[in-house]
Amino acid sequence: MKPDPYWWEAAPLRTMPRQELPPQVDAAIIGAGYAGLSAAITLARGGRTVLVLDRQRAGEGASTRNGGITSGNIRPSHAQLVRNFGMERAIAIQAEGKAARDDLRRFIEDEGIDCDYHLVGRFNGALSPAEYDAGARDAEQLSRDLGIEAYAVPRAEQHRYIGTDFYAGGSVRMDIGGLHPAKLHAGMLRVALAAGASVQDGTPVRGIAHRGGAFDIVTDRGIVKAGHLIVCTNGYTDGFDPWLRRRIVPIRSRIIATETLPREVMERLMAARMMYSDSRELSYYYRPSPDGSRILFGGRDGTVEGEAAWPTEHLREELARIFPELAGVPLSHSWHGYVAMHRDMVPRLFRQDGRVYATGFCGSGVVWARWLGLKAARQVLGDQAAGTTPFDFRPPKAVPFFRGKAWFMPLLYAKMELTDRRKLQRRPGMADR
Repeated sequence: MKPDPYWWEAAPLRTMPRQELPPQVDAAIIGAGYAGLSAAITLARGGRTVLVLDRQRAGEGASTRNGGITSGNIRPSHAQLVRNFGMERAIAIQAEGKAARDDLRRFIEDEGIDCDYHLVGRFNGALSPAEYDAGARDAEQLSRDLGIEAYAVPRAEQHRYIGTDFYAGGSVRMDIGGLHPAKLHAGMLRVALAAGASVQDGTPVRGIAHRGGAFDIVTDRGIVKAGHLIVCTNGYTDGFDPWLRRRIVPIRSRIIATETLPREVMERLMAARMMYSDSRELSYYYRPSPDGSRILFGGRDGTVEGEAAWPTEHLREELARIFPELAGVPLSHSWHGYVAMHRDMVPRLFRQDGRVYATGFCGSGVVWARWLGLKAARQVLGDQAAGTTPFDFRPPKAVPFFRGKAWFMPLLYAKMELTDRRKLQRRPGMADR
């Protein structure tokens, strides 16, 4: 198995030509993933001088490691959003998901980015009749309140969408698609450079000082003064910003890719060629590859360092739980990346000490990273109307006893795994349904 992302084979990462850092820019951006490049494109086209810095190669983090599903998920339910933030913000958050997905599609089309984007819909499997009923209600609410094509799929009809008896039915929403994440990033990088932004990778930021309405950004290659600063480091935030690091928890997510499967197997297992997920705590998501030749299957990793073999084997077992005929299927790739969680579990745009943060995408950055990078840049440009978003509110609260390493993740993983096991055990008669 290859440890690098499957996506890098069709879209290898670039190393940017080394250039002398400018002594001063209108705006500096830390992080050259989707969010940082989105902000850079908007600012450069707005006439600002822009420098994007990244300690890795541009896009080497989650932007080229994710599953390529344009879900724009919001993890809290509608009821939880209402309890936590009030009815008005809860409805606005859900509505903005529709706007952000539509805007991503338009952006890809307008910029001519060839990233295998297809609006195929997503099937979400229910683990029990009760979950099926809840999913049906959610689909009805999406259709009624937001005009999204969404509907329930009874168990008797689910083979039209997915070749498994594992689920008790499910639900479909047609505003979600799939794409090639590394090709999307390569396209965004091309657009950012053409707009006039400077992107310098391999340039760690060591510290930031805010003086006289400007920022001194300290790097290994010198100090850059910037009038504005946008931070877009998400799950790859390091010690350059201790305040942010106490609020954003990097969680490993892993994806495996099967070897090429026979066409008839793919037709049987994924006839609808949709994106797929279910409601287990360990967040399993899966899809056909863009060429329809193999299955990519992802979920939480559970480790915090090293390259243990068991997370890969666990995903292989879960893939076979859904598709028993794939037990023991050879794998071509297994890789991990970091998603960024925080205590509210809602993507966020916020400010602290003059800095603008677009980060904390909670595992749904394909949609939210680009969208909130765009919103952050519009705010910097002074376009408050276009920069308004319901995701712009107080910063996430600090996580107690956390300083950058998710030491508690193995315990949390074990708890989620136990919850999933109990959920599966409470399915009497499912094998006969």
